[in-house]
Amino acid sequence: MSRRFTVTSLPPTGPAGTSDSESHRHSAADLRRLSGEDAKGDGNPKESSPFINSTDTEKGKEYDGKNMALFEEEMDTSPMVSSLLSGLANYTNLPQGSREHEEAENNEGGKKKPVQAPRMGTFMGVYLPCLQNIFGVILFLRLTWVVGIAGIMESFCMVFICCSCTMLTAISMSAIATNGVVPAGGSYYMISRSLGPEFGGAVGLCFYLGTTFAGAMYILGTIEILLAYLFPAMAIFKAEDASGEAAAMLNNMRVYGTCVLTCMATVVFVGVKYVNKFALVFLGCVILSILAIYAGVIKSAFDPPNFPICLLGNRTLSRHGFDVCAKLAWEGNETVTTRLWGLFCSSRFLNATCDEYFTRNNVTEIQGIPGAASGLIKENLWSSYLTKGVIVERRGMPSVGLADGAPVDMDHPYVFSDMTSYFTLLVGIYFPSVTGIMAGSNRSGDLRDAQKSIPTGTILAIATTSAVYISSVVLFGACIEGVVLRDKFGEAVNGNLVVGTLAWPSPWVIVIGSFFSTCGAGLQSLTGAPRLLQAISRDGIVPFLQVFGHGKANGEPTWALLLTACICEIGILIASLDEVAPILSMFFLMCYMFVNLACAVQTLLRTPNWRPRFRYYHWTLSFLGMSLCLALMFICSWYYALVAMLIAGLIYKYIEYRGAEKEWGDGIRGLSLSAARYALLRLEEGPPHTKNWRPQLLVLVRVDQDQNVVHPQLLSLTSQLKAGKGLTIVGSVLEGTFLDNHPQAQRAEESIRRLMEAEKVKGFCQVVISSNLRDGVSHLIQSGGLGGLQHNTVLVGWPRNWRQKEDHQTWRNFIELVRETTAGHLALLVTKNVSMFPGNPERFSEGSIDVWWIVHDGGMLMLLPFLLRHHKVWRKCKMRIFTVAQMDDNSIQMKKDLTTFLYHLRITAEVEVVEMHESDISAYTYEKTLVMEQRSQILKQMHLTKNEREREIQSITDESRGSIRRKNPANTRLRLNVPEETAGDSEEKPEEEVQLIHDQSAPSCPSSSPSPGEEPAREGEADPEKVHLTWTKDKSVAEKNKGPSPVSSEGIKDFFNMKPNQSNVRRMHTAVRLNEVIVKKSRDAKLVLLNMPGPPRNRNGDENYMEFLEVLTEHLDRVMLVRGGGREVITIYS
Repeated sequence: MSRRFTVTSLPPTGPAGTSDSESHRHSAADLRRLSGEDAKGDGNPKESSPFINSTDTEKGKEYDGKNMALFEEEMDTSPMVSSLLSGLANYTNLPQGSREHEEAENNEGGKKKPVQAPRMGTFMGVYLPCLQNIFGVILFLRLTWVVGIAGIMESFCMVFICCSCTMLTAISMSAIATNGVVPAGGSYYMISRSLGPEFGGAVGLCFYLGTTFAGAMYILGTIEILLAYLFPAMAIFKAEDASGEAAAMLNNMRVYGTCVLTCMATVVFVGVKYVNKFALVFLGCVILSILAIYAGVIKSAFDPPNFPICLLGNRTLSRHGFDVCAKLAWEGNETVTTRLWGLFCSSRFLNATCDEYFTRNNVTEIQGIPGAASGLIKENLWSSYLTKGVIVERRGMPSVGLADGAPVDMDHPYVFSDMTSYFTLLVGIYFPSVTGIMAGSNRSGDLRDAQKSIPTGTILAIATTSAVYISSVVLFGACIEGVVLRDKFGEAVNGNLVVGTLAWPSPWVIVIGSFFSTCGAGLQSLTGAPRLLQAISRDGIVPFLQVFGHGKANGEPTWALLLTACICEIGILIASLDEVAPILSMFFLMCYMFVNLACAVQTLLRTPNWRPRFRYYHWTLSFLGMSLCLALMFICSWYYALVAMLIAGLIYKYIEYRGAEKEWGDGIRGLSLSAARYALLRLEEGPPHTKNWRPQLLVLVRVDQDQNVVHPQLLSLTSQLKAGKGLTIVGSVLEGTFLDNHPQAQRAEESIRRLMEAEKVKGFCQVVISSNLRDGVSHLIQSGGLGGLQHNTVLVGWPRNWRQKEDHQTWRNFIELVRETTAGHLALLVTKNVSMFPGNPERFSEGSIDVWWIVHDGGMLMLLPFLLRHHKVWRKCKMRIFTVAQMDDNSIQMKKDLTTFLYHLRITAEVEVVEMHESDISAYTYEKTLVMEQRSQILKQMHLTKNEREREIQSITDESRGSIRRKNPANTRLRLNVPEETAGDSEEKPEEEVQLIHDQSAPSCPSSSPSPGEEPAREGEADPEKVHLTWTKDKSVAEKNKGPSPVSSEGIKDFFNMKPNQSNVRRMHTAVRLNEVIVKKSRDAKLVLLNMPGPPRNRNGDENYMEFLEVLTEHLDRVMLVRGGGREVITIYS
């Protein structure tokens, strides 16, 4: 018959006659004293504890609370979320991975001035600036001529193609602009950070040249309005005959254009703030002019304006040299010749010799503006392309022609065509009228909510301007006579601006409004272009441009303004608006093409950082927009397109040759992950940028004796995580020698490959043969991958049977794995209960993925649910993020900051801040720690056999389970014993839970009172300080036969007098409290992700570390413990 005895640790000795209740009070007081800073513990100083590494007294005090003691050793590298949130939400304390972004790399330590909070909304910040930049000189000076030459049908197609191009570009731009915070730099910033410094520099300089030539075009439009319609007498160069008028006009444009350019550059240099203040005034002029046109169209339907035009036969006559549209006039009873007669005849007499065509044809007068109700639209439907020097003729008018080849006298007052026209030329001239769509993105820093305002404002502005242009094409063709539309400078209508003749109440509204709008647009171009060049220069990607990054003390780009003025002067010297427009069309089209390319590349690569808030985009739309831009470049002018591409190519090669030592996380670098040798050499240059970071997985699996993978669910989880694509290496270790086990390794590789194919995991397989599992796993971690294509994350299963393994080698291997990943700056994912994880065919129709963000880990906890929810298994699971607020934290502000941070990350999740106030350490925690340490101490002092040790643990487990179940029924759940993946685990055994006796009567334990109907505790369990150990007669006899007992009387005495290590109590308190909160909030979650505390640096506490993790994850079905790799993996930037 076996004998059982109970070893009881005595409570602190009190005065004689102390009652049981008083003893309990002493015990509770002792527990509180042990949890305080002045506790003696085991007599070791705090710094010598296995979990304490910092010798900085002040830093130790900062994290001296009990609630987060489990994480305090790594607080210097992984700060608490509560201390980091405010800075993350407001960009004032960005982590290193974000600080390596943009300006920090060029910042030489100068302090930035505080930036005022942006106030501009969608209407004022995006919509109106886009309207101002899109509406411009072409609308007022050339659109009527384009409609007259191309006809309504072809003009409609032209406008539709150009507007479709800008709309598709705006969709792509909206996706890029809402994929994070876009600082100053606008379109150049978006292209360079998406496609890399080479493309960014080349396209950025092309965009700069386009903006500069746009300034020249606006200045030429200003001079044309000034000299042709406002003050013709101001012309310096006068033509001696009609054939010299064009040359004289060009010279006047050059002289006055240079003067106006000088004045505008001076204004920009001296007072750029005034340019911005008058921007709304210039915009008001544009809107007023457009409204005047629509008002004139409405009025023309019932009261057309009186603008007669004179025709000789079917030829249109210029009104400059005569007033009466007739050959002869009656004065009294006498017939006299008119001034028109004198222009075609040798004298004013009736018998004078006249031009043959003048003699044969009659002079007629028709209305130039018949009105919208005249039915004129049918006549203007089709095109009437002209060659240079051809007279503008009206179709359908009777005319007696001359012999073929008869010369036309250029001095006669006809309206001549000044250039040869064709469809592609008209496209090049018209396209600048739809540019300016990036005005909103250029102001992203001034917007209250850029991610909402830029797409909405830009697309609405393009829709508005497209509607105006399309309606204008139809209305111009319906209201204005065809010969007047083809009269570019309005010579047939007394030199009036053609579109002005349609306006109400007066043509001067259009003339003056268009003059001021072109002046404003020119000033805006001269303001924006130097800043764009300055941004390119300060990036340092084009070395010879670095001098233009300097400016005045207030940051104004002085040298860049000077270069801009010089380049703009080139456009002024060309002097023809029709020649300058196709040049800037090339540069803008190239810029738009690469914006579409950037969006298409990012979408097709599916990089984890590609999370635009603007959802209405698709790579096919971006590809269509890119193709349309490329087609329009060659449609406008094939030789200009080749020159523009040659310039961009030379800049690209120059930047590549000189070494663009910038890493902006561009899509081209992401694409190089799947390229061959050249891309691998590029990846070797340095680590990837935060935006390109994705989990490159090394999955450690175990194979059985038949070389089959024991837990295929790990590969299912791998495929679900690979929405971020990237590298996957599935590794396994076989014990033995390579010569003996090579066939087994080949079979294991084949088995793993088959499983990878079945689970649709694209990657590589690597089986290592080593003398022991520990070294094999270490070799895999160190040597996996090739060059820059290396793993950065290790995925492994939790060693479920770590308590039962002989020599404790299982959990020692696991802890060394954790240490090696930390030393190698690798992220670590540990799955607990991996057999309960869903396979790829399964679907969750509801539920949540819960993230418990305790300490900052570089963003891994944010990124993993985002990647999982890309897979159809987890797609319908919502994401919830919990963080912990302590006593000194403002939980309301923490929730606001976390919500703001998630908004900038473009991640949708529910946010909850859990308050965990300081509380006394419960007797439950104290006893759990005590038994943990006693068990460890017993196993160290008693060299028991394997079977004896299992029986010892089983007896403790049985007693503890019964006690815990009676004392704490609320936390008692049915645990499923699910086999787990373990590194080096060679056999499966049922899990044994070592639980602790719960103090039924301790007042500090919240669940100590028994529930109704609970059986009373046995007599031996009345004292909360009792620890039950089981000893059998057989074991005693065996020990006597073995010889002297290894447990000395001094050891038994030390065992009786043990007190738990203070640090272990505090860490157990953290694990228990966190587990209670997590189980309460996330009991029904489909997956729980939480920070994994680091292992002890002093190896004496390794077995306690495993116990802490067990307690932390109790009663949870699917758990993933996550450790960051020591770098940022997610960013708010684009």
